[in-house]
Amino acid sequence: MADAAAPAWVRDKTPDGTGFIRAGAGTPVLLIHGVGMNAEIWQPQIELMRDRHDLIAIDMLGHGSSPLPPESPELTDLAGQAIGLLDHLGLASVSIVGHSMGALVAQEIALRWPSRVRSVVCLNAVFRRPPALAQAVRERAAALGSHGDPSAIAATLARWFGDPLPASLAGAAETASAALEDVSAEGYARTYRLFARADTQHVDRLADLAAPALFVTGSEDRNSTPAMSAAMARLAPRGRCLVLSGERHMMTIASPEKVTHHIMAFLDAGKDAVARPETAPAFDAGEFRRALGSFLTGVTIVTTIDAEGEPRGFTANSFTSVSLEPPLVLVCIAKKALGHRAFSTSRGFAINILSESQKAVSGIFASKAADKFATVDWQSGQTGNPLIDGSVAVFDCAMEQLVDAGDHSILIGRVRDFAHNGAQPLGYCRGTYVTPGLSHEALAAAPHGTEVGAILENEGRVLFFKTPDGFHELPAGRGLGSPKDARSLKGCLAAKAVDAQLGFLFAVWDDAADPSRSHVYYRGTVTTPASGDRQVRLVEIDHIADLRIADPAVRSMLTRYVRERTEDAFGVYVGNEVEGEVQPLARAAPSQALTGRR
Repeated sequence: MADAAAPAWVRDKTPDGTGFIRAGAGTPVLLIHGVGMNAEIWQPQIELMRDRHDLIAIDMLGHGSSPLPPESPELTDLAGQAIGLLDHLGLASVSIVGHSMGALVAQEIALRWPSRVRSVVCLNAVFRRPPALAQAVRERAAALGSHGDPSAIAATLARWFGDPLPASLAGAAETASAALEDVSAEGYARTYRLFARADTQHVDRLADLAAPALFVTGSEDRNSTPAMSAAMARLAPRGRCLVLSGERHMMTIASPEKVTHHIMAFLDAGKDAVARPETAPAFDAGEFRRALGSFLTGVTIVTTIDAEGEPRGFTANSFTSVSLEPPLVLVCIAKKALGHRAFSTSRGFAINILSESQKAVSGIFASKAADKFATVDWQSGQTGNPLIDGSVAVFDCAMEQLVDAGDHSILIGRVRDFAHNGAQPLGYCRGTYVTPGLSHEALAAAPHGTEVGAILENEGRVLFFKTPDGFHELPAGRGLGSPKDARSLKGCLAAKAVDAQLGFLFAVWDDAADPSRSHVYYRGTVTTPASGDRQVRLVEIDHIADLRIADPAVRSMLTRYVRERTEDAFGVYVGNEVEGEVQPLARAAPSQALTGRR
């Protein structure tokens, strides 16, 4: 006859009365629950991890079958209880996974008995609560009622799962409610009062946390916020932060597969790191930095509001888009930067992409000036982050995730709002600013007969000069020139009182009738003309095809401009009036052999 199936776990007690559950086989992991729960709350994790781990789930003092804690307990009391359990089981060292209050106990164990801890996973941990939140927790601790108070339990479930309760979380809420109804009223009260004041006990000690530590919370956890996990990860020498999108405080039972996947991945990574220690790269760090500097980037100023309500900012070129759905961007900040603490613990930040005219602003925010915002105009964005006036584009972001990456932290932001304009961006390469737009020096050296023109845009409209016979012309002249040279482009614009900014090269072609004569056209921007000159017209881009354009080459160029403007993928035409190529700028694509198109 076959043997009966082994039970999923074994419930037991130590000689001093500590209750615990043990299940599985493999590397040992201690599971510590939060206030009001008990060891059985870890059932989903036990089922998912028992094939690879020796799992020990403890009943915290005052919970489950464990005895009451002292009347005014400290974290050391709860940590000492766990060490006693490990001694009873003969386990020299374990990894620890703690949830909420259990995460604080896990940190206490790792700080007091570092040799006993291989790694730590802190789920939905609290850290330095803001004043209003701290006051609310203290008031709840002071107002704890009788055992199984239905109104108190309902309020707790609303904080943990949402109000109204989503139907998808009804099962998890029922599990939590049963635990809250079963817990010792006195044990709960004593432990919760400790929980209300324990959020600051590791502020000055996390820098001594030797073990690898993962700090995980949910993006929707309003009490154990992403900023708290980010702050702890920043302070812990081997800390990492992970924010799970859409999750709340009780994510261990609301989304057990997702949470357990990340727990096991972290624990497995720790084992691999021990088995295969990393070696430092064998190349010169200075040369590496110079090689990275060969990449031409834009320039941004990253801004936020710190815990004291003051604006903070720094200059960065390590910015990139991450995802369109959801809309995510990232930027990197050095851990030694003065503003690292403010940004790594913030609820959000803004990316301000600078224009060519903002070199001085970039320099200010790259310096150690005491008040960097005193000399720039800015306004608060939708999320409260500072947005700098005159930027080419701004992205107002909520903190999605903070990732530890060597000597930097990666701030991943979810874009809540954005804006952009047609101004030319500032570039940076090999330690200096570059302007990828117009080169005045190059145009000054062009042959005297070169026609220089511009396609100048203003909020989706292009500037034209209307001739007496009903044709439309783009502003153009003999060379770039100066405002005093009436035949030049600048002189043409000055005569019409047009304030324009020339930007990227758009087309270059040789005149078919006179090969010694060339045409150069740039893209640019223009402010709304204030001269009242009826010849100056701003034409909607969609209506350009309806205009009478005398020069067929210019008409062909404008056809291409409308198309590329719609696709937001500009190129540069090089050739003659009849044939040439478009070299793409915005994205890689095969060059197009064109006939009579610019």
